This record gives sequence, structure tokens and C-alpha cells, in this order.
Amino acid sequence: MHEALVLVREELGPDAAVLHTREVRNRWLGVLPGRRQVEVTASCGVNVPSRFAKRASAEQVVERPVEATPVSRTQTRPADEAKVSRQVQSQLSSLQAMVQDLCRRSKAESNGDWPEELFRLFTDLLDVEISEDLARELVERVRSDPRAVGLTDPVMLKSRVAGLIENDIRASGPIRVTPGRCRLVALVGPTGVGKTTSIAKLAANFRLKEKRRVGLITVDTYRIAAIEQLRTYADIIDLPMHVVSTPREMRETVERMSHLDLILLDTAGRSPKDEVRIQELRAFLGEAAADEVHLVLSSVAASRTLEQTAERFTAIGATSLLLTKLDEASGLGNVLPVLRSSGLPLSYLTDGQNVPDDIAVADAHSVARLILQLDTAREQRTTFSCQQPMYG
Repeated sequence: MHEALVLVREELGPDAAVLHTREVRNRWLGVLPGRRQVEVTASCGVNVPSRFAKRASAEQVVERPVEATPVSRTQTRPADEAKVSRQVQSQLSSLQAMVQDLCRRSKAESNGDWPEELFRLFTDLLDVEISEDLARELVERVRSDPRAVGLTDPVMLKSRVAGLIENDIRASGPIRVTPGRCRLVALVGPTGVGKTTSIAKLAANFRLKEKRRVGLITVDTYRIAAIEQLRTYADIIDLPMHVVSTPREMRETVERMSHLDLILLDTAGRSPKDEVRIQELRAFLGEAAADEVHLVLSSVAASRTLEQTAERFTAIGATSLLLTKLDEASGLGNVLPVLRSSGLPLSYLTDGQNVPDDIAVADAHSVARLILQLDTAREQRTTFSCQQPMYG
């Protein structure tokens, strides 16, 4: 073979390509084996790729599908991942619900070995977003109530709980306007709870239905939209309105409007954690010498947030609570702790954006039944309107 390759290079040059090799034996006289020979087929005009190039190319062909697979997978991943994500989320939600139910049952059984009807009452209270600790307390109070002994009807048991809640709630009644004496009522609270809309409802009712002389003051100079909103209401209802930017202006404006029966003061939303703004609000209220300061809270806020906000605003003179957005809340059990702990009576409830409608005077009986969802929405509205007049 070596000799044959030397001959190939000599005759065809160093660039010649070997196309084929084989070993052959010639037969002497066609019968006896002859001498062993090597046959080499070569060419200098044929471009034969290197064997190593072919091997690399083959490896690339093998590896290409491996590299291409992630690309293909990436193109279809969003839909697949979304489907898998929904399935996983659904399973997690089901597992979470099961775990919560087991926890509720274990806690209920470990705290007094309740009979089935009391355990059902306990879970009903949780369903209206009353905290577990408070629900357990209410169930134990019902259990120890001699009048509830032997009760198994769920409605009757809930009525007992409603009575307990009613006793824990204070109501201040409506704003009381005395002819010949100017009364100034301020609305304060965090941002976005509905202070301006609530003031418009109160102003419209006292002006249009009670025929009182009403004026508006706003210190919400931080939001131009708030001023324009209140000014629009003032123009429609035909009320005097003043914008105040400093505590000194507040005193002067109140004196100019002292001939009116009722002045409603709209304030800018304040975070209970913003000490500077809270103190600024205190200065405005001090110069206004407000007769009533209604803290406006959203019924969709978390229970702990409501309690912290009430604590902060009580320190600067809040005298009552006004709950808004009842129509947006899935349950009202979250407001019960603040009604019990703040020491502030409840004045009004609002459940929509309609002016002058969607506002009612709060009373403990109706609020307790609202929290336990013992009435339909229509029955609740009728109950509100019939308990006591909108005005005082």
C-alpha cells in the first residue's frame, strides 16, 4: 500500500485524492494463486471532502435537532405554560381551601368540642369575613347564653349573634342642625375613601330636602380634580364654596360663612403614617373649630388597616365613623373590630356613587344584620331608610 501511494503522488501530484483501495490476487494459469497486489484508484481532478469534515458535518446534523428543540419549545411555551399554570393554580386553590377547612375544624373542635350547629355557626361567621378569633369569641358567648340553650336553627343562632354585635356597636345618629346656629362638620380620612362624594350627598340632602342653608369649604388643594368635582356639585346644588390653603384662611372663611346653618369641610386624603400631613390637618381642624369630625373609612380595607387608621385620626379629633363602599365589599366582618375597638360611634353608611342617594344613617341593628348578611340588598336599603330620618 505504501508503495502504491508513493506511485500515486509521483504520477498525479501531492493533491491527488484516493478514491478506492483494494487487495487483489492474480491466479497463475487461472488456477494457482498468484502474487498479492494492491489496487489503488486515485484522481487529481475530483474534489473529495476530508473524512474529518464529513464526520464533523454528521455530528452537526446529529446535534442540530438537539439545539433546535429548545427553539421550537420556546415558540409554544406561553400557551403550554399558561395552561399548566392554570391547572396548578386550580389545584393549589383546592388544596388551600381543604387545608383552611381542616384548620377551622381542628380549631373549633379543640376549643370547646362544639356541637354541629355551633360549628356551622362558626364557619358562617368566617364566611362573612369575621376573623377566626372574633368568630370563636362570638360562638362561645352564644354557647354561654342561657337563652340560646337548645337552639339548633341556624337563623335563630345568627340572630343571637346579631344581638351580641348590636350591643357592641355605637351609633351617633345623623348630623343635627339647629336653626340659627352654624354647625361645622369636617370629613377626614385616607385618600380614595370617598370623602368628596360623601360631602356632596350630605350637602344635597340637607339643601334640597331639608331646605337648610349649606356651604362648602375644601382644603384639598393637592388634587385639582377634587376641587373641580366639589365645585361642580356646588354649582348644581347652588351652594357657596370656598377653597382654603392655609389655617389662617380657614378661620377667616368660617367667619364669613357663619350665617349658614351647616358648613361641610372637605379635607385632603392623609396617610395615617404621614406625620407631617397629619399635623397639618390638625392645624386646619383647630382653626375651623369643627363641631363634628367624621372619619371616612372604606369598608373594603383590611381590618388591621381600619384599626390603625382609626387610632391615628382619633388622636387629632375624629368624633365618629362614616363607612363607604358597602356595595364593593364582599363581606363586612372586617369592619367589626374597628367598630368595637375605636370607641367612635358610626354615623353614616354609603353604598354607591349616586348623589344625593346611596347614603343612609347608620344604626346598630341594621349594621349587625348587614355584617351577618341576614338581609338582601333591597331589604337593607329599606331598613336603613326607615330606621330614622336622614337629618336631625
